[in-house]
Amino acid sequence: MLKNKNSKKTIEKIKNRGSLIGAWAFLIGIILAIILGLFDVSLIQGTASTIIVITLFVLGIVIGLLNITDKEIMPFLWAGAILVIVSAFGSGILGTIPLLSRILDSIMILFVPATIIVALKAVFMLGKR
Repeated sequence: MLKNKNSKKTIEKIKNRGSLIGAWAFLIGIILAIILGLFDVSLIQGTASTIIVITLFVLGIVIGLLNITDKEIMPFLWAGAILVIVSAFGSGILGTIPLLSRILDSIMILFVPATIIVALKAVFMLGKR
């Protein structure tokens, strides 16, 4: 009985730590996306710009894996899908305002992998039922 109780506490600690990491990934990702939008990343040559984009992409994966609970899947999918669609259209429409276009592109780089991961979680959960 004691072992089962300790196991539950350990699992709860791991979940809380994952939520904390996911929350920080979300915050850092949004801030990084906005900062990247403020500067023209295309001016950065070579590997540095690739590393910046990969960092945003990886943060998106972390957000999708650690930050979204089972109860939050559907609201996140709706919000994430709408955000990606609006960012894509907004980036094209706001092409005359490069600053806003770059911010929307950066947000899209962050949210596309997060939305894909959460969608895959939803499909997996449906398959489990």
